[in-house]
Amino acid sequence: MTTYREAIAAAIREALHRDDRVFLMGEDVGAYGGCFGVSRGMLDEFGPRRIRDTPLSESAFVGAGIGAALGGMRPIVEIMTVNFSLLALDQILNNAATLRHMSGGQMGVPLVIRMATGAGRQLAAQHSHSLESFYAHIPGLRVVSPATVADARGMLWAALEDPDPVLIFEPIALYNSEGELPAEDTATDIVRAAVRRPGTDATIVAYGGGLRVAETAAERLTTEGIAAEVIDLRVLRPLDEATVLESVARTHHLVIVDEGWRSVGVASEIAARVAESGYYDLDAPIRRVCTAEVPIPYARHLEEAALPQPDAVVEAVRAVVS
Repeated sequence: MTTYREAIAAAIREALHRDDRVFLMGEDVGAYGGCFGVSRGMLDEFGPRRIRDTPLSESAFVGAGIGAALGGMRPIVEIMTVNFSLLALDQILNNAATLRHMSGGQMGVPLVIRMATGAGRQLAAQHSHSLESFYAHIPGLRVVSPATVADARGMLWAALEDPDPVLIFEPIALYNSEGELPAEDTATDIVRAAVRRPGTDATIVAYGGGLRVAETAAERLTTEGIAAEVIDLRVLRPLDEATVLESVARTHHLVIVDEGWRSVGVASEIAARVAESGYYDLDAPIRRVCTAEVPIPYARHLEEAALPQPDAVVEAVRAVVS
């Protein structure tokens, strides 16, 4: 078995060996080994030219990554947590995402930005939010979130091959989770969603850290004779609505699990698209199970109360199928 953290580290090492243009940069990625231990040992293995510690300025080092990508390199920029990425939002939105359009297609930015996202580790409101919807709103970006160990390894190389910027959101709560890796190093599809569990009675859509919640709920529902299909979105922009619509056409019920806030979030977008394109396939209103509309609390019991839990998903599925 391999942990999610080890899978990401393996992906970075493989990319560094495969392509001399690839390098890793970010806060504490070198001597410290990464805030979450992903890059431990890489400085000794690859040296300071390819494992670069940066100053504590997200705007500066994301901007440097954009410049390196424009110059022909393939940088992997690590931002410690998604909350800190807001300090680089100007670089991500006004430069990385727009340069191909503003140059008439003459300049691409083949940049990969990795960042930890979500709650579950008692890191309080400054480090624990799920802000994927901020970035999924922006044209010019590809936004992905690996929810499995296999995707954590396979998505990076696919992202590095993309000629435009790719943001990878790694759920903090998954770093210690374990799973099987395929024998061969294969790139993960970063275009389509994946059906993780087939079902006939209801569709549960989730991504990132919410996938475990959805799968746990689906397993519990089997004891009640309800077969829920679980879809892992994987890619938040561009959204694979076709896979979701095909599932809803079979099950006629939809529940969405989103660790972001309910208002103006990923769950809202999925619900809107299904209402627009699959309304007549629905036999009940769409239900959303999202994080409470509060800053993530520090206290363990309050953090758990704020996040989507399997019981809430089970209740939502029961409501739609009844």
